[in-house]
This record gives sequence, structure tokens and C-alpha cells, in this order.
Amino acid sequence: MQTALKLVAYILIGVLGLLVVGLVSLYTITEQRINKRYDVPVETIAIPAALPGELQGRHRMFIGFCQECHGPGLGGQLMEDDPMTTRLVADNLTSGRGGAGRDFTDADWVRAIRHGIGPNGRSLIVMPSNFFYNLTDADVAVLVAYVKSLPPVDNELPESSMGPMGRFLLLQDPSLLPADVIDHTGPRPPEPQPGNALELGRYLSFVCTACHGPDLSGGSNASAGLNLTPAGDLAAWTEADFIRAMRTGVTPAGKTLNQEDMPWQAVGLLSDEELKAIWLYLQSVPSVETAAGER
Repeated sequence: MQTALKLVAYILIGVLGLLVVGLVSLYTITEQRINKRYDVPVETIAIPAALPGELQGRHRMFIGFCQECHGPGLGGQLMEDDPMTTRLVADNLTSGRGGAGRDFTDADWVRAIRHGIGPNGRSLIVMPSNFFYNLTDADVAVLVAYVKSLPPVDNELPESSMGPMGRFLLLQDPSLLPADVIDHTGPRPPEPQPGNALELGRYLSFVCTACHGPDLSGGSNASAGLNLTPAGDLAAWTEADFIRAMRTGVTPAGKTLNQEDMPWQAVGLLSDEELKAIWLYLQSVPSVETAAGER
């Protein structure tokens, strides 16, 4: 009996030892990645001193995406606080107390938006710069000008941090540290030419790839976006159906879109011309056959 108990104790000690070694290794590897410094030269972009009289629809959409995390006035918020996963903080972007706008230079804003890097040289956490990297210089300039024009909001917030499960997820999804997956020397997208709807649609559709994938075909798991290609979930939709869904959040089948899964309220800030351009581009991409049925 005592021999059996000793054996069980040895096994438990061994398992505990392996667990400790695993956690130490996990912490060491992820800590190196979290604290990695990036020396990325920032492009000089002329930031307008004042916003244009009326923002274009795409600028309103980009701002809407910012508001999804940073709040309506971009004063920041604590989005998640779980010691096992992550303390995820969307920073206060204004010039108020605790805000990035008090100290950020124009270069700091460009570095954060386009490269996902903070003034300390480390990657921001869960900042979708790997998608904002596709913005033209002119659109980045408008975003920076908009943020600098905001009324100050006093909101001092803690820093984001990762718990054990969050660090494990970081090993599975490197894009949680966007600076680690961005090609910082990649070419800049050209400014869409006026009157070229297909070119405009191609440019604006980069935001769709975040959930719908590089080829816009979605995916097989339940959390993936719909298949937006001509052979996919929108095959029976019309241009009017698409615009209506982006404006109202309701599909032709009467399904209400989940704002957290599909940020239709931000996309719906696009003009009719811009939404028509996206629809035109979606009709032009290669068809990809996936499982039928609207998810």
C-alpha cells in the first residue's frame, strides 16, 4: 500500500514539475516576444492642421472601427480583465489625462496605426495594424488629424497584460502582436483614382479580409466570416440587398447580423458609391465553393 502511495506521489510530483517547466518556458518565450523592440523608420506623412469640411465615408468607417474598441469619444476602455487570459485595454487616444494624445507625435501616430508599434518600440497588443497597414498615406493622415482634433477625455487606464492562457494563444496566433506579422517595408497602396469603382472596391475590401480571409471565402468553422465570393453565401443577393444589409444589419433572409461578429454599423458609414464599389469588386473575385448555407 505504501509503495503504491509513493508511486502516486512520484507521478504527481513529476507532473507538477513538468507543468512548472512548461509554464516557465511559456512565460520566457512570450515575454521575449512581448518585449521585442522594433526599429522601423516611419514614413513622413503630411498631417493636415484641420479636418476637411466633410469626411469621406471610408474615413467615417475607419473611425467607426476605432470606436469599436476605444469607445465613442476614443477615450479608451478596459475591454477584458481575466487573470488567466488577458487584461486587454483599448488606450485613451485623446489629449486628456491618461491619453496618448498628450505625448504622441505625428510619427508616433503613424507608427502605431501603420506598424502596430508604440513609442517604446514594442508591439502594441491586439491592435489591428496588420490591416490598417493597407491604408493610403492620405487616409492615415486624415485619421491622425481626426484623433488630434478630439476633445480631451480624462481616463487613466492600466496597461494591457497577458495571463497564461493569453500567452498560449499568442503562440497560436502571432497577429496578437501585430508588429510581428507586418511587412514593415511593404509597398504602399496607391490612392484609388476617382471614377474607378473596381479599384476603389478593391482598396476598401481589405477590411473584409480580417474575418472573411485573404480570398474572401470565409472558412468552415462557425466563427469564420461568410463566403463573399460569387459562388458563396451572397450568391443570391443583389447590390441593393448588400447595401440594405450594411445599412440595417438585416440580411435578405431576415437574419439580424451580430455587430460583434460583423461590424455592419461601421461599414454602413460608407457612402452608396463606396458600398457599390465593394459589391462590384466582390463580384469580380474568383469564385470559391464552400459549404452551402448562410451562417
